[in-house]
Amino acid sequence: MFDNIKAVFAKDPAARNIFEVVLCYPGLHAIWLHQFAHFLWIIKLKTLGRLVSNISRFLTGIDIHPGAKLGTGVFIDHGHGVVIGETAEVSDHVLIYQGVTLGGTSLKKVKRHPTIEPDVVIGAGAKVLGSLTVGQGAKIGTMAVVVHDVPAGCTVVGNPGKIVRLASGERLRSPLDHNQLPDPVLDVVRHLDNRISALTKLMHDKKCFTEEEFKKQNMEEEEQYIESFLEQKPNS
Repeated sequence: MFDNIKAVFAKDPAARNIFEVVLCYPGLHAIWLHQFAHFLWIIKLKTLGRLVSNISRFLTGIDIHPGAKLGTGVFIDHGHGVVIGETAEVSDHVLIYQGVTLGGTSLKKVKRHPTIEPDVVIGAGAKVLGSLTVGQGAKIGTMAVVVHDVPAGCTVVGNPGKIVRLASGERLRSPLDHNQLPDPVLDVVRHLDNRISALTKLMHDKKCFTEEEFKKQNMEEEEQYIESFLEQKPNS
């Protein structure tokens, strides 16, 4: 219990005093209720455990299956919309933001939810799906969709999730520095845009066409593309 309170002060700069944390943090309430529900699940009172879990979801907006295993110092910040499945395992000092799903990808009664190792940060809206492992200290970017194992210390962004590193090769200064996460898709788009600009300038310099001819040709291609798209009929 006290480890979870300490985690709030360590990971949320908005936390001002212990009374506010205990009374006003739904992520904390969800974890405490889950501990009770998980105890009932272990001693085979599974229906009662599910009932406590449903009450917790109604009160906090956080859905944690009573069979899930949570370590010490786990902090669910804001938390609304978080879903943690039955066979998920969340290790110590993991930080989870709102809208995160630790979901399963199998209908069989096997380990079908992810294992999250210590000190992982999972950004808002991220989906971690299947019986995979997110290594210690890894960071999952906002809205990322993770379907493969993530090595320790790596950063994953995008859909589907891709392992990336900062351009400088440095680690993030703080687990809250989400604005410093790289975007590989944006990098590719920028590279293509720069290359198109360079090729266009080269062709213009070599007098392959005038600027007016180039604009006219581009407009004609755009119109042809739009017309062909509008003429397409939906599949029956």
